[in-house]
Amino acid sequence: MSDLKKELMFLIGHYGHIGITFVAAIFIGMGAGLYLDQKVFDGRTAPWCMFVGLAFGIAAGFKSLFDILWRSSKKLEKKDSDEE
Repeated sequence: MSDLKKELMFLIGHYGHIGITFVAAIFIGMGAGLYLDQKVFDGRTAPWCMFVGLAFGIAAGFKSLFDILWRSSKKLEKKDSDEE
């Protein structure tokens, strides 16, 4: 396999990982909030737990995004310094 194809596959996997992690964190947070709304409040009130869960899911998604990007930038810096 050529170097270009290897790099392309690496980038597809890397960005796919970022996207799936981001979306999964949002859906898990929103789902947990919706579950709490239905079980604790029996669906009688506005879905406040869902909104809070959605906010936490978005925050967790961005934290995960920044962690992944931080690790990859450190690896890239190390790779560049090793080549010199």
